[in-house]
Amino acid sequence: PARPELPRGGRRLFPDYRVVALYGNPRAAELGELGIGTPTRAGIKLERQAEPYARETRPVLPAMELISTVATAAPGPRADHREPMPAAMIDRYLKAARKAKALLILDIQPGRAKFGPDVARLEKWLKQPDVGLALDPEWHVGPGQVPGQVIGSTDASAINAVAGYLAKLVAKHDLPEKLLLVHRFTESMIVGDAALREPRGVQLVVNIDGFGSRADKTVKYQELAARTPQAGHGFKLFYKEDAGLMQPTSVMALQPRPEVVVYE
Repeated sequence: PARPELPRGGRRLFPDYRVVALYGNPRAAELGELGIGTPTRAGIKLERQAEPYARETRPVLPAMELISTVATAAPGPRADHREPMPAAMIDRYLKAARKAKALLILDIQPGRAKFGPDVARLEKWLKQPDVGLALDPEWHVGPGQVPGQVIGSTDASAINAVAGYLAKLVAKHDLPEKLLLVHRFTESMIVGDAALREPRGVQLVVNIDGFGSRADKTVKYQELAARTPQAGHGFKLFYKEDAGLMQPTSVMALQPRPEVVVYE
């Protein structure tokens, strides 16, 4: 039988493709663009947004970044300030992503819990060749802290453990390269970032978040990207919060040029 491939062919993410994603969750429009309207309509908007990033020598691979666990202000039944999304919701977006020949990236906002339990919960989807993973340290807080009231963080060792777990899935199931996206907009959000490692079969990308003006976002991107030369680089844009949405030509002019571009 043919080996599993990425949605638009091949088994290597970079430099064969540039990933352009919509981020969100259908619980509320404030959680991002992906959750506005039906998953099918999101796929149409995604294709339209990704098109300007395509180059003859490097096509675009669209992606839907779905928040699969949402950090909450309320403690919830487990007192861990997180709400895992139902399997039916994930399946619905995976179906829409496949219709659009796009990746599905499952994003984790763990609240007071660790990333590990949510990663394990998502294994049935992560074993698929067209599903990646995103970790959101902003929403990983300590005991007594509430998501949204403080900026969370995680340690490089926790990220490396997740990367190692994904690498084992890739090897066991003969999967194409697996994307591991880690969001960041402050230095302290990844403790010990020099220790980050990228195991075989996994493409680790540190995605520089944070809204603001073009000048502020560019400076932040360059400063934080320089801290993790061993990882790929991503850049996030906000349709509503950014002070003047950067156009694709400006994003492509960034140095280093991002491998992943995310729209919220």
